[in-house]
Amino acid sequence: MRRYELMLVVRPDLPDDRTQAVLDRATRSITAGSGQIVKVSPWGRRRLAYAIGQFREGSYYIILFDAPSEAVLELERGLNITEEVMRHLVTRVERATGSRHAAGGEDDDTDVAPPPDDDLLDDSEVIDESETEAAPAAID
Repeated sequence: MRRYELMLVVRPDLPDDRTQAVLDRATRSITAGSGQIVKVSPWGRRRLAYAIGQFREGSYYIILFDAPSEAVLELERGLNITEEVMRHLVTRVERATGSRHAAGGEDDDTDVAPPPDDDLLDDSEVIDESETEAAPAAID
């Protein structure tokens, strides 16, 4: 299972019980698909960057959960047809992993990028910072 984050923007004119029903429906959909809720955090009402329908504000909620990808697809299908949800976004969250040395793993540099070759840069690509007008005060 992978870790996901769901951000819900719910209509601000809904009563608290209907908003809670939307959150319960989303969490039940996750758990029905053999997922597990890690954290639900309300962010409160916030102003939207642009109007969605007649609304300039929305109630934001973040749900952090672990689930298989099939459960996420089913969750999104349900959220797409829910009238109370103005917008939603599900993103995959990378879990923090410990050091390989701390876990007792081998010292492996396969995921480290090689240093750039200095031969690839020719002198025409280098900008002399003393001649730029963008930030003359930054050069000491």
